[in-house]
Amino acid sequence: MKYLFSGILSLLFCAQVFAQDSPIKWSFEAKALEDGIYELHFQADIEGEWYLYSQFLNSEDGPIPTSFEFEKVKGIELLGKTEEISDVIQKFDDMFAMELKYFKHEAKFVQKVKITDQTKLAKGFLTFMTCNNEQCMPPTDIDFEFILK
Repeated sequence: MKYLFSGILSLLFCAQVFAQDSPIKWSFEAKALEDGIYELHFQADIEGEWYLYSQFLNSEDGPIPTSFEFEKVKGIELLGKTEEISDVIQKFDDMFAMELKYFKHEAKFVQKVKITDQTKLAKGFLTFMTCNNEQCMPPTDIDFEFILK
């Protein structure tokens, strides 16, 4: 009976940990440049002592890097790769026992695209993982879409 009660308490604690809201809040904005070229801006507001990992991590054994996946749409061409435009912190992480790149408080990314039709919808999803000095949240996918006119 004692083990059953302990097991139930453990499950309730785990359910509460995974039910937490993410400490990362995302916003998206498209900015028209010229000649059908747009910048797609992705901004992550990062709460407190949490951090968001860079796209450019050097190890497969560590945390999941932030990544952007765009649906292929006729009439929209990606120009280059998604760029990180915020200052990245690079230092040794005790939890993963490796050198990591991450953002604190805010992270901004930008992807340039060119459209060849009048109105297009650029959409896809991004994947990210967030940790603090004590714990990590599981990797999360967030859908995004931009109406380009």
